[in-house]
Amino acid sequence: MSTDLDTVFGALADPTRRAILAMLLEDDMAVTDVAEPFEMSLAAISKHLVILTRAGLISQEKRGRVKWCKLEPDALRAASVWMQGFGQFEPVNLDAFEIFLERELRQE
Repeated sequence: MSTDLDTVFGALADPTRRAILAMLLEDDMAVTDVAEPFEMSLAAISKHLVILTRAGLISQEKRGRVKWCKLEPDALRAASVWMQGFGQFEPVNLDAFEIFLERELRQE
């Protein structure tokens, strides 16, 4: 379970990937539509999508010639349960959690 949590938190550590997840909350999206609002190449977005897919946070499927991304919210369940164990993260606020982790890592 620790490895799975590490993978999920690693994927969530990047603001671009968090933004992609927020976009996919609305609906499934084609990879090109996911890339549109970001000022980076399609190849760079694809790397982010691979990380999110490996973490189980999204799934990708090809429909015809178009590759689609879909949010997999169950992947966040274990991370959410782990964070709720601390009590200070209710409801889960990933930005606040990132700040918390940065402070903790600086103290070490």
